Amino acid sequence: MAYKVQRINPLDLQPRKAIGVAIPFDGRAVFHSTYTSKDAIKANLINFFLTGKNERVFNVDFGAGLRNELFETITPEKIEQLRLNIVESLRLYFPRVITNRLELTATPDSNTINFALNYSVAQTNIQDELSINFQQ
Repeated sequence: MAYKVQRINPLDLQPRKAIGVAIPFDGRAVFHSTYTSKDAIKANLINFFLTGKNERVFNVDFGAGLRNELFETITPEKIEQLRLNIVESLRLYFPRVITNRLELTATPDSNTINFALNYSVAQTNIQDELSINFQQ
């Protein structure tokens, strides 16, 4: 019988050692730390989806750029193009993140884009979901 071996990040075995920075930055010392790989990956994904194209100096392609689409004409073709861009960007910047389900809906009348991602991380037991609503 074959067993599926799951890798555990060694940092996850050290509960008091911070791995990354949590979003939002609202802690007493400006920010909170993340202490597990699951939380660090989710914070990095949130950072990626809240970042617009050309917003990062020296890495102008980083970010989903969804906020920039709020005032554009939203058509089904545009939604599909955004979905393909998101999947390609995730492959580039987060190669170990596997997209299980990606929902992208828009309401042009109220200038809102609703984004939901269900993902897992390759060779780990990490599975989570993320939901962001972009509004005017």
